[in-house]
Order: sequence, then structure tokens, then C-alpha cells
Amino acid sequence: MSPTSPVVEGPVTTWRIGEVAKLTGVTTRTLRYWEQMGLLAPKGHRGAGERFYSDTEVDRVRRIKELQELLGFSLAEVKVVLETEDVLDRLRDAYHADPKPAHRLRVVERAIEANDRLLGRLDDRLARVQAFREERAAKARRLRDVAVDIRAGRAPRQKERG
Repeated sequence: MSPTSPVVEGPVTTWRIGEVAKLTGVTTRTLRYWEQMGLLAPKGHRGAGERFYSDTEVDRVRRIKELQELLGFSLAEVKVVLETEDVLDRLRDAYHADPKPAHRLRVVERAIEANDRLLGRLDDRLARVQAFREERAAKARRLRDVAVDIRAGRAPRQKERG
């Protein structure tokens, strides 16, 4: 079987750990580490402890990578995002499980709270990134000023001390 050929078990496609690693561009060691951290759980285990994953877990691996690479999140931050998304998924199921307006309102209010908590964390991170960016922009301005002074034959201005 080729490294990216899934095992089809009835209507469900499953992937071995090595196949998931190859599909997603992470190592099997990384997948095991993420499992230890509670970020990822294999669909199940076969004989001799061999892990297998469904397309849902493969998508989760891709989501973890996206949060790390695109947004620069630490694994702890990734875990918070994933846990919030899992809560929201469960709340969506709970919402559809009972059509009573009072039940649905409670579920929606809980979803709002969970989402708002995550938004608060994201806002905090964005503020820290913005502050870091502003520091770098100020440094760039100072360096450009020094370059202008040097080109003009002047001694670079000294930073004021205060």
C-alpha cells in the first residue's frame, strides 16, 4: 500500500500515522506529541497499538498547523482555540437537539460566552503583536535618521535620555 493510500473500513476512511504525517507535512513524532498534549486524538488503535485517524483528525492536524504557522500560536494557545471550537461544536449539536426556544437561548448564550472569551484572548494577542510592531517601526525610523545623518556628513543624533 502506498504511503498516502487510506484504509477503507466500510463507509469510513482511516489513515495510519505515517500516512497522516506525509499528508500533512508533520512528523509521526509530532503527531504523538500532540496526542500527549491533548491536541489530537487518533480515531482508535489497531493491534500492537497502531494508531489510525479519520479525515476529521487529518483536518484537525491541518488546523493545528494553520494556527501555528499562519497565526504564530504556541501549542498552549492552539489548545485553547481548539477547545473553544470543540465547545462550540458541542453547543451547535445541543442547539439542534431540542427545538424549545428557552433551551436554544441558553445554548446560544453559552456559545456567545465561549466565543467572547476566545475573542478576548485574540484581542490581547493582537495588541501585543501591534505593540511589538510599533517598537520595530520606531527602531526603523531611528535607523533611517542615523542613515540620513551619515549621508549628510553629520554625526548621528544621540538618543535623548529621560
